[in-house]
Amino acid sequence: EVQLEESGGGLVQAGGSLRLSCTASGFTFDDYAIGWFRQAPEKEREGVSCLSRIDGTTVYADSVKGRFTISSDNAKNTVYLQIDSLTSEDTAVYYCAAGWDRRPFVCRSYSMNYWGKGTLVTVSS
Repeated sequence: EVQLEESGGGLVQAGGSLRLSCTASGFTFDDYAIGWFRQAPEKEREGVSCLSRIDGTTVYADSVKGRFTISSDNAKNTVYLQIDSLTSEDTAVYYCAAGWDRRPFVCRSYSMNYWGKGTLVTVSS
């Protein structure tokens, strides 16, 4: 059974940091592109950052460039999202996803095949 399980969310003050983790099981982790998405209340889900396995390409949403960093530990079947300089605009449920490593490489919901259940990040001002 394919599973993606996120952890690391929580309540944090503006300006703070968090590291989200996503552990995968039930499929060959290294063969899939990995992404982090988020959905704030009454907003559409958006791609935050994605990582290609083919060439290591990383994609970031403009709103998070310079503050978020995606990385992976293949030995642990885990992908991370380091989030720094948090603002209230970052409050959302964050989802981990995996999908076929397509070209062109895009960080969009439609490009992902498997999804975790999400972890909530709340930023207080």
